[in-house]
Amino acid sequence: MEKKIAIVTDSNSGITQAEAKQLGITVLPMPFMINEETFYEDITLSQPEFYEKLEGGANVVTSQPSPESVLNLWENLLKEYDEIVHIPMSSGLSGSCQSAIMLSEDFDGRVQVANNQRISVTQRQSALDAKMLARQGMNAREIKEFLEKDKFNSSIYIMLDTLYYLKKGGRITPAAAAIGTMLKLKPVLQIQGEKLDAFAKARTANQGKSIMINAIRNDMETRFGGARADNIWLQVAYTKNIDTAQQFVAELEKEFPGFNIVCNPLSLSVACHIGPGALAVACCKKIK
Repeated sequence: MEKKIAIVTDSNSGITQAEAKQLGITVLPMPFMINEETFYEDITLSQPEFYEKLEGGANVVTSQPSPESVLNLWENLLKEYDEIVHIPMSSGLSGSCQSAIMLSEDFDGRVQVANNQRISVTQRQSALDAKMLARQGMNAREIKEFLEKDKFNSSIYIMLDTLYYLKKGGRITPAAAAIGTMLKLKPVLQIQGEKLDAFAKARTANQGKSIMINAIRNDMETRFGGARADNIWLQVAYTKNIDTAQQFVAELEKEFPGFNIVCNPLSLSVACHIGPGALAVACCKKIK
């Protein structure tokens, strides 16, 4: 008898509550503290409201879901499903993955937490891959193991429009932020596995975009077996400015003909660390 598997991820995947219903995936909303008040992404806080508060100088702090909210979600799903695969945001960027792993120990193997170190559009792809693997008859443990083996088959490059939010969050020194701002530098960051690292500094947005395009092409060719549409998912993510993102998609379509490029807003818990106007390109190796 084939098991019924529920696929759960969090709102860091960029999957909205409405899209989750269509996809048959459950999305746990990430909580925020804004001036001491708690909000939940896509439930009590929309993208435009978030940017209005952020740019208005509100004190925005990300938080992890409470143990009660995670346990309630799992217990409700297990009334209808045999097993759960839970795909939280990268363990290197938040403690929510470690918490979920601890909580899952009380479920006799029925809840499998995949620590596959993805975020945003690559985390979204993991949830879609998990759904496909469940349809192919894999059980929760097999899906978790597959996703964890596959974790390094993805890459993200993000160009920031401002250094203000990295400085505010203590991720770079005020001196580095001041120099970068004075020189109008556009830093390009990289997410590989669990770390968010500096990758390059661009003088202009156009230079930043070509740095990202060359880097992603290099990853596809040297690490993932070729820059082909049958081999790679190519994705764009952005904070606040959809027009810039759509323009970038058009540029990527010229560089990588034949690719169907998914474009999604970056989740708000990433946006509060990097600010509005950021642009990202990501790729994941397609699973066979």
